Amino acid sequence: MVRMQFSYGLSLFCMDNIPGAWRRTASGAGLLSPQGEVAPTIFAEMSAFAARTGAINLGQGFPDEDGPFEVLEAAREAIAHGANQYPPGRGIPDLLAAISEHQQRFYGLTVDPDREVIVTAGATEALTATLLALLDSPDDEVVVFEPYYDSYAAAVALAGAKLRTVRLRAPDFQPDLDELAAAVSDRTRIILVNNPHNPTGTVFAQEVLSEVVRLADRHDATIVTDEVYEHLSFHQPHTPIATLPGAAARTLTISSAGKTFSVTGWKIGWVHGPAELITAVLTVKQYLTYANGSAFQPAIAVGLRLPDSYFADAAAAVLRKHELLGSALRSAGFEVHAPQGGYFTVADATALGGSDAAEFCRELPERAGVVAIPITAFVTPEHRANYAGLVRFAACKRVDVLEEAARRLSALS
Repeated sequence: MVRMQFSYGLSLFCMDNIPGAWRRTASGAGLLSPQGEVAPTIFAEMSAFAARTGAINLGQGFPDEDGPFEVLEAAREAIAHGANQYPPGRGIPDLLAAISEHQQRFYGLTVDPDREVIVTAGATEALTATLLALLDSPDDEVVVFEPYYDSYAAAVALAGAKLRTVRLRAPDFQPDLDELAAAVSDRTRIILVNNPHNPTGTVFAQEVLSEVVRLADRHDATIVTDEVYEHLSFHQPHTPIATLPGAAARTLTISSAGKTFSVTGWKIGWVHGPAELITAVLTVKQYLTYANGSAFQPAIAVGLRLPDSYFADAAAAVLRKHELLGSALRSAGFEVHAPQGGYFTVADATALGGSDAAEFCRELPERAGVVAIPITAFVTPEHRANYAGLVRFAACKRVDVLEEAARRLSALS
């Protein structure tokens, strides 16, 4: 295999030399088709259904309302005052400081803004750069909870490593701790934890987080966390794994501004952790985007310093939307698994003839004028039967849009 060698002993696989096996994600969805075309995702397919049929798109997880005025105005001011060229590769100093302040303010974490933080092109780049930096052998394994956000499998495949999954079971979508322990071994380089969790909406119990830390210590693995929904935990304060005893020295914490401030298109994310790990991630990141979002970075610094009431009100508003959507889904005949956090409500469509969730979602735009995503899009092929009837709906839309979706879904009953 041809590799591009970097100065910190890291490697990034040259894209011109990716073997065919690396063209597949661990979920079986092709990164490239046999003809060399970009393979469509389930999100693109369902969005096309929405456009063609006029259905309400509750598939993709982006809000249809703008974020707080102070944040939007700060971006306008930054553009007007010349913040339009490359920012520093690590991120502008004020945003690095704001991230450090945020972690101390909400979680009591001490983060060195000069050595322990990087600003990235969203959480997805932070995750991808981290996996490419820390995985360097086909024998390396990454343990994730399943269902999982689809980019995880793609990034692991691009790094040439192996994905090991631990099943989350309805109705609470908590893992079996014995199964978690069995999945983690000395081959495990990374335990990847998304909390609050997409797509299930679960918030992992304290004993789950503690077991992740115990296993990572026992097998000398790095913990990588995806915490983009950190301020959308509805019933309990968010607990970063890095706050648990013994975890900070081996944890890279990833988050972003998109979900917290309803600016998903700005793609401002970050990763923080031990300086030596951050240096490794930066070594890869500089060959991905190098830098991004020059005018948006100072705006997100403003957002992270908003008063506590903003964050509490934002979570309460999304919870109310989940309650509206959940009530509509129950009335339509779904079995609803109420989320504990995040953007998404998961419902079982079996009683409505949806034992094949993928086929049900393809028919739903015509049947009810609403688009959703099958949970089977987030699992490995051999485990799809375990989630066959489950469907994900996005609650992060305007109330009037959700009310119209509720009216349309009533036709199913």
